[in-house]
Amino acid sequence: MSGRTGFLTAGTFCLDRNITVDSWPEEDMVATARAVEPAGGGSACNFAIDMRKLDPTVPVETQTLVGADADGDFLVSVAEAHGIDTSGFARTAEAHTQTTDAYHASDTGRRTHILFEGTARVMTPEHFDFSTTGARFLHLGLPGIHQKMDGPWEGDRNGWVTVLKRARSAGLETNLELVSTSVDHLRETILPCLPHLTTLVCNDFEIGALASAETVAGGVTNIDGVEMAARKALGAGAMEFVAVHFTAGAVLVTRDGETVFTPSVRVPPEDHRGANGAGDAFAAGFFYGRHKGWSHPRCLRMGHATSAASLRAPGTYEAVDTAEAVLALADRWGWRS
Repeated sequence: MSGRTGFLTAGTFCLDRNITVDSWPEEDMVATARAVEPAGGGSACNFAIDMRKLDPTVPVETQTLVGADADGDFLVSVAEAHGIDTSGFARTAEAHTQTTDAYHASDTGRRTHILFEGTARVMTPEHFDFSTTGARFLHLGLPGIHQKMDGPWEGDRNGWVTVLKRARSAGLETNLELVSTSVDHLRETILPCLPHLTTLVCNDFEIGALASAETVAGGVTNIDGVEMAARKALGAGAMEFVAVHFTAGAVLVTRDGETVFTPSVRVPPEDHRGANGAGDAFAAGFFYGRHKGWSHPRCLRMGHATSAASLRAPGTYEAVDTAEAVLALADRWGWRS
């Protein structure tokens, strides 16, 4: 189909319970919760809402599986409130809606997620249909936490491969959102998907896992190691480029040898409320630039600006603003050297 535009987000759309605690407790100890806020969560939800907040004129639709329960109703209402096409929501009574308790520790800024799998266990490739969509980009996630999707399907190594192959056959550009599970699980699940991706945007730990390389040591990113790992991942797949984000910046490498490094935003410590959803925000900002036809450096800056803005709230998308506003905020805060 010619004239494709906009985004189809697919996969994880879950209920997040954003819980702010004073500090994360040791085992057998008690933590005090200061706030508990329900919200949409998961890569399909966060990316879609971030994109609509950046620019309400961008068409966004989603395909996912949620329960035939009150939490599923809540997620449909969240999507509708942000102008997201919800015709691709499948409902089931077989399992409860997937839920994540997302804890944010005020003293350290660190986050801890506890997942209740629910509908994630019963999602299959048959819950996705690309025959009528006019979207240009498919943003799909999250491999590694979906039992049936992670297993073999119709002769493919896993259900994610099946979905990506169908999307490519339908004419969509494909990107895969990862989740930082174990190194072995990441390699087992993601490497078979790489030949069916147009692009890959991930973080420093994830690219190191895929390339069997040490890219993070003592909490510090080895930028040269990230570049080498990204090139190794390119060689294992069909991507036009690989973009890797981390605290200090982002590296993008292309198949024709281009390398781009862009520093991140200097977020004031007093404005840092939580990193939940920051990776989704980076991806949304980056792909907003790609949707607009921007250069790679400009797309990376847009990713950083959106991610930085998202840090102002413990939830995943509450603090994301228009594209103009997040870029102005980034310029006001300043960029790392």
